[in-house]
Amino acid sequence: MIKKLLKIDKKLLVVIALLGGVFLSLVTVKTMAYTDSPGFCQNCHTMQSVYTSFMDSTHAKLSCNDCHLPHENIAKKLFFKGRAGMTHVYYNSLGTEDIPDVIHATDRTMKVINENCISCHKSTITNVSHDAKDSCVSCHKTVPHGKGFKDDYYKEPAKSGELLEKRGGF
Repeated sequence: MIKKLLKIDKKLLVVIALLGGVFLSLVTVKTMAYTDSPGFCQNCHTMQSVYTSFMDSTHAKLSCNDCHLPHENIAKKLFFKGRAGMTHVYYNSLGTEDIPDVIHATDRTMKVINENCISCHKSTITNVSHDAKDSCVSCHKTVPHGKGFKDDYYKEPAKSGELLEKRGGF
């Protein structure tokens, strides 16, 4: 078989290799994008309520991993995604009796989520004192997940001085 490949015109081999590389790249990029999407994440039955609340939030146009994965570099993102993915595979296939009724992010994930909140909202967090709590989700725990987080006061602007009095919290 190798002898047959060596007899093929080298230009044709280069073209085939390039097309194969392009195909592999596209498949990899599309697969990564799909596994970052809310549509993929909601496939697990335990994520149905999380997905529903997320799709009703102001963050619904984001992918799940915009918040839940680190973005410093691709290696860290892939390692974190792989570890979390394997944990999810385990719980959804072998450890189903260990799945809690309410899923909470791990401490490691909470750190990543907080860093991503700050990264996206850096222009707004300078306007309000945010040293009242340990993390963004200490005050904003129902954003973007949580039933009924859009209450009657959701669309009303804050009263003058209200955020300052509460130091950015509720």
